[in-house]
Amino acid sequence: MTQFTTELLNFLAQKQDIDEFFRSSLETAMNDLLQVELSAFLGYEPYDKAGYNTGNSRNGAYTRRFETKYGVVNLLIPRDRNGEFSPALIPSYGRRDNHLEEMVIKLYQTGVTTREISDIIERMYGHHYSPATVSNISKATQENVASFHERSLEANYTVLYLDGTYLPLRRGTVSKECIHIALGVTSYGHKAILGYDIAPNENNASWS
Repeated sequence: MTQFTTELLNFLAQKQDIDEFFRSSLETAMNDLLQVELSAFLGYEPYDKAGYNTGNSRNGAYTRRFETKYGVVNLLIPRDRNGEFSPALIPSYGRRDNHLEEMVIKLYQTGVTTREISDIIERMYGHHYSPATVSNISKATQENVASFHERSLEANYTVLYLDGTYLPLRRGTVSKECIHIALGVTSYGHKAILGYDIAPNENNASWS
């Protein structure tokens, strides 16, 4: 392996790049989920005529910093006019919740199915809302996940780097599983994580 290759691999594999990807992805996903949850709570989407004269409506948002294992995420907590909405997504008083982080990571992994999304949303919200409301949250989340995977990427990447990092995830019990990450680098040196998938171990079969 040449010195250039070694330096390139070290440059690509910096842990802070992976942490920042998951931090920013968590921030976006959690803010999306908060908006979806409020829509399900109110029973209508923003600017929907169905919300007229319902007795309650959106009333802005307030900011909140939430600590995660990847760093602090900045959340916009939506409010309703009657002050009745209390988001079930995040725990009270800003406490860390590793289980929440795991669920969001699993939601946005490459190849996630609509059934898997429904199962995750049920585990996240099933104790807080009716089955119909949970179903509405699930449908909206499926659209958000699809948008994430269909987002626009750079036209060309000079380097494609594949790596795996182990994180403790739950499948009945807690054990470390490998998150397989595809990272692209443009000719200008801009790095972007293109996608990721979860598998118990890092091996040829998992990458294929």
